[in-house]
Amino acid sequence: MIIQFLGLPGSGKTTIADAVRDRTNAIHINADQVRAGLNKDLGFSPEDRVEQARRMGELARLLEQIQDKPVLVDFVCPTEETRKAFGEADVVVWVDTIKEGRFEDTNKLWEDPTHYDHRIETVGDDYLDSLPVRAITVVRKFGITDWKEDTVLLLGRYQPWHEGHRALFDEAAKRNTQVVIGVRHTVGMTEKDPLHFDEVKNFIQKDMPAANVIKVPNITNIVYGRDVGYKIEQVDLGADIHAISATQKRKEMGI
Repeated sequence: MIIQFLGLPGSGKTTIADAVRDRTNAIHINADQVRAGLNKDLGFSPEDRVEQARRMGELARLLEQIQDKPVLVDFVCPTEETRKAFGEADVVVWVDTIKEGRFEDTNKLWEDPTHYDHRIETVGDDYLDSLPVRAITVVRKFGITDWKEDTVLLLGRYQPWHEGHRALFDEAAKRNTQVVIGVRHTVGMTEKDPLHFDEVKNFIQKDMPAANVIKVPNITNIVYGRDVGYKIEQVDLGADIHAISATQKRKEMGI
């Protein structure tokens, strides 16, 4: 997922993106940092701003593909031409908290976006203090995994995902609003593990498009000392559910 934060300089884009990153384990790309390195050959002419946006978009898509994490991109992106050059983002957040920034050339170039998914506007004089709170709204509105939210972890191989796993997920969802499915990295270890992570994830999200699915190591033991605030729970789903066989499912699928 790529989330683009755009708005005038000083509007709070970086503050909000930092707060979202803190709650989501996302990658945050800030335009000033990129200009200091990768884009240090670019100035602030209209042509260079378009090229800056194009490179920011390419970098965001590359990182999303390699890291399989949400990528947050915050930069002014002042015109429709620069937004087109950036490319399509999954979520566009317009940080519309000020009407003029500190740079007159940017103020003159600025065009209100014609497309955005979420708009953050000024509410009183304390809007800077409220920006981190509004970041939580972004996280929850667009279904991003919130690393600070109480969470149930479903841990398994899911070779393949089937209706028994779905029944377990539905039961887990009764305990907390956020459920994360952790797929153990076991592909190729035995004949019972033919599916790569991306294939397992596709099966799960075909059943539940909004599911939070992450790759985890081949966890075989969970060890803890005194009470640390969580518990390990086995759920009895009944004989019919427990009788569902992943081996039989693989035979039916021809894998």
